[in-house]
Amino acid sequence: MSKHIEKVRQLLADHEYFLKQKNEQQAESNGVIQRYAYPVLTRNHTPVFWRYDLNPETNPLLLERQGINATFNAGAIEFNGQYCVVVRVEGDDRKSFFAVAESENGIDNFRFWDYPITLPETDEPDTNVYDMRLTRHEDGWIYGLFCTERRDKSAPEADQSAAEAKCGIARTKDLVNWERLADLDSGGSQQRNVVLHPEFIDGKYALYTRPQDGFIDAGKGGGIGWALLESMENAKVGAEKIIDPKTYHTIKEVKNGQGPAPIKTAEGWLHLAHGVRNTAAGLRYVLYMFMTSLEDPSKVINRPAGHFMAPLDRERIGDVSNVLFTNGWIAKDNGEVLIYYASSDTRLHVATSTVEKLVDYCKHTPEDGLRSFASVQTRNKLIDSNLEFLKAHGLR
Repeated sequence: MSKHIEKVRQLLADHEYFLKQKNEQQAESNGVIQRYAYPVLTRNHTPVFWRYDLNPETNPLLLERQGINATFNAGAIEFNGQYCVVVRVEGDDRKSFFAVAESENGIDNFRFWDYPITLPETDEPDTNVYDMRLTRHEDGWIYGLFCTERRDKSAPEADQSAAEAKCGIARTKDLVNWERLADLDSGGSQQRNVVLHPEFIDGKYALYTRPQDGFIDAGKGGGIGWALLESMENAKVGAEKIIDPKTYHTIKEVKNGQGPAPIKTAEGWLHLAHGVRNTAAGLRYVLYMFMTSLEDPSKVINRPAGHFMAPLDRERIGDVSNVLFTNGWIAKDNGEVLIYYASSDTRLHVATSTVEKLVDYCKHTPEDGLRSFASVQTRNKLIDSNLEFLKAHGLR
């Protein structure tokens, strides 16, 4: 027994040492965002007692019993003075679940709460749940909107990969106890990326949607939609319009979806989204931004061209390579913004910026001219302006 206890003690000590690792800013920055050297959460951050049976009678060899494959795609919120992320945790059995991890500074030393979220089921049990977006709504609730996946009942028995996606809805006051509401009725379209706007619009709840025909393929659907609802209880999408469409030969030609809930600023609502295009190596996911009007959040007022963030270096490798995805960010009272993004469906990172920088980026980055010639014209204007500046100051 004493040897076993000593092994457990060492296992816990090694994990504690790992959790205390300080994160470091990367030397390189484009001025808009600051990346960090280490992921904030990996599978190794999950508690030892989630993975090992520590009882010598049932696990005398101290083997890992229930492995964790990945920690990624996290909603984020500031709660009780801590920076909290609701993480998609995927076990070795390929089932995802939600768990809360918190940090005092939002950059490092994240620790999972003792238990994952025990999310109630509806009358139609979920096979898998993932990618929760958190919204602190003005009605007083914290809502979590997520994807609920079930097998496509119309698929033949031989096809065990066909799936259907709906938007699941839950709400909480403490991130521990969750009330499960009925899944969103989206009129037949599949939904994998639905986000609740934080304020009422004309007395109604507002959703950013992403209607698509299939589980993977957008089909005739796609684009970020906008819909108003009377209630989040038995929520049903009626009239739905696309406010940010997928577009040919851009970073969002295959599909695109809202990331976290938008951030309100004096000049408009800041939006962070993901865009998908096809390549010879498969689908490539990147992040992009846009802004909508304060008076009408469904009206896009700034649409900077291209990606805001793309997978770099080690971020490109993982379970599903060449992917960046985000569904969580936190705007601090001092204007700093913490952006939580996952790389290649494997690990969670943080990048920092400020509201001022993100607004400047959205307002002053040129829009996509949608043609190579237009792109060169836009770049030539920048070059002309810069060459004049350099000559005027004796730098060229």
